[in-house]
Amino acid sequence: MPATILIADDHESSLAGLEGLLSLEGHKVVTAMDGEMALTEFFRVQPDLLLLDVDMPKLRGTEVCRRIKSNPETLLVPVVLITALTATQDRIAGIEAGADDFLNKPVKREQLIARVRSLLRLKAFTDELERAEAVIFALARSIEGKDPYTQGHCERLADYSARLGEHLRLPAEEIKALRRAGIVHDIGKVAVPDSILLKPSRLTRSEQMILRLHPLVGERICASLKSFQLVLPIIRHHHEKMDGSGYPDRLRGKQIPLAARVLQIVDVYDALSTQRPYKPALSAAAALDVMKNEVKKGWWDPEVFAAFEELMRADEGEPRAKALAAAVG
Repeated sequence: MPATILIADDHESSLAGLEGLLSLEGHKVVTAMDGEMALTEFFRVQPDLLLLDVDMPKLRGTEVCRRIKSNPETLLVPVVLITALTATQDRIAGIEAGADDFLNKPVKREQLIARVRSLLRLKAFTDELERAEAVIFALARSIEGKDPYTQGHCERLADYSARLGEHLRLPAEEIKALRRAGIVHDIGKVAVPDSILLKPSRLTRSEQMILRLHPLVGERICASLKSFQLVLPIIRHHHEKMDGSGYPDRLRGKQIPLAARVLQIVDVYDALSTQRPYKPALSAAAALDVMKNEVKKGWWDPEVFAAFEELMRADEGEPRAKALAAAVG
């Protein structure tokens, strides 16, 4: 499939020259004459690559780049800024805006083709990665969809574990991993028979042993995704306990990764405050009381639990907290 490339330049001769070169390479080319038109066309055609002249009317190329790169849905689209060789400040501004590459005026054909080919290969790789992640997320949600009692569980865990991570001032990459792990933490349940997964009563010991394999299965399913390397320990260890009585590795205390300790607090809270066939939903206060006793037993990290309590108190009376309470019954 030919790539779609958007070129934005207010000089007609430059625009026509770039369009001609890239059209000869077999690409579909869309053009814009100013910054505002570039943004409009960008969201209309959703190009694979964007070539931006820096000096354009209405919006400078650096500002167009900044807006595209600050949007999570478009930040992976490669942006090349076209600048004068001596325009050092433009290059600094472009780097700060998130530009992927630069071309000097006048643009040389060999450089243009080489840069475009390189960035399109990178875009194809990231597209493939996004598709793989989308399949993983869809599989995780299909497992959740089997049980009407767990509807919305993944989204709640993704939201609250990420917020708890922010509250604990975890690095941005770990917060991103928590958001992903909230969706896929139970993906290993794809290997658990429905007769066990949907059983309306307590599981037998043998059934529990089968269920307890799901963190290992989930880790194997996601292991091939390099972008999930920080997610894997969360998937594997979110059922460990601080006293070593959890599974699958019976880790103790700080051996359990901090991100896994964060997710498990939210996971336990959501399980307690959601109705199940064998138990009613607990109120927020009652669920926290149960968890507080479990902290005393040595099951959960007391510092992470204390931070979660703070977060819940901060949400009291807010629309978000009311929405969460409504969602969990």
